[in-house]
Amino acid sequence: MATSTPVSVTEDNQSKSKKPSSSAFKQQKLQAWQPILTAGTVLPSFFIIGLAFIPIGIGLLVSSDKVQEFQLDYTHCKNSANVKCAEVIMKNISESCTCEITFNLTENYERNVFVYYGLTNYYQNHRRYVKSRDDQQLLGKVSTTLSADCEPFAYVENETSKIPIAPCGAIANSLFNDTLTLVHLEAGNMVEVPLLKTGIAWPTDTNVKFQNPPGDVSSGEAFKNTAKPPNWDKPVWQLDPTDPKNNGYQNEDLIVWMRTAALPTFRKLYRRVDHEAKGFKNHLPKGLYNLTVKYAYPVTSFKGTKRFILSTTTWLGGKNPFLGIAYIVVGSICLILSLVFLVIHKKFGRSPHEIIGNITERTPY
Repeated sequence: MATSTPVSVTEDNQSKSKKPSSSAFKQQKLQAWQPILTAGTVLPSFFIIGLAFIPIGIGLLVSSDKVQEFQLDYTHCKNSANVKCAEVIMKNISESCTCEITFNLTENYERNVFVYYGLTNYYQNHRRYVKSRDDQQLLGKVSTTLSADCEPFAYVENETSKIPIAPCGAIANSLFNDTLTLVHLEAGNMVEVPLLKTGIAWPTDTNVKFQNPPGDVSSGEAFKNTAKPPNWDKPVWQLDPTDPKNNGYQNEDLIVWMRTAALPTFRKLYRRVDHEAKGFKNHLPKGLYNLTVKYAYPVTSFKGTKRFILSTTTWLGGKNPFLGIAYIVVGSICLILSLVFLVIHKKFGRSPHEIIGNITERTPY
């Protein structure tokens, strides 16, 4: 008769046990530090934070105030026929409209001076809008299959085929296309302010994220068998006919626009003043200026506005008082709380020794 080897109950239970191994980590026996919050630790912390934050906030606020900035709303500017350009392009988006605005700078703007355009009530942070692009296409990789996120701005269909749009997506299709020209009216003379259209995008974008496909860009060979976005009046390789290096996907106006804004009110860098030019060496001189706008970008349909902005920068960047104010407010609150807690502690507080002395074995948790 065959016999079987008995398995002990103890060994079987041990093999099926879910008990963690006896280590400090699995048994939750690691050393830990649990601070005891007392008046002696909390009050100095609040006091130190307040004393540190208030000077930092004042420094940030002073730095922000040093930024020179001028803003001009040109949403409802009028053409030579005294008709609002917004109304003209509302009736016919393809019709050109030019308006001029004269303004006065009351002080010299120290170098470096930057030109921005600003938009309001424009939600570039909408989820579907942010995703509406094909990063592989913008890297210069040629493919007839585009990301589904680009729809409905992915292909142009004809009777026989689908032609990919370059660049595809809602972001590229809505590219800002107003043209801004600035002229200095100096002693009866009109001197155009020299504006640079390169050096306005992040180097990581121009050198890494945006690359043209293989082939000659200026002739359009690199973008053969592609179509322009529906709202554009020219294909991507003709965005800047004067500079082949600033063309195609590496056009810096396009790159700046493709970096979507987080808030509905935003500004984007448009041009840099060329301070190497005669008359603008170290500053943008004060006086009368004439802004000529080739008005093409509609915003009134969604109750938006457009602004022309001149601004300098500091080590902190552009004008932004919020950070300095936030530091001052937080520091002030901490100082006030430290004083309030100090009064409460002096009037009602007890020392840790007195508290511990009242704890016995019968004291409930």
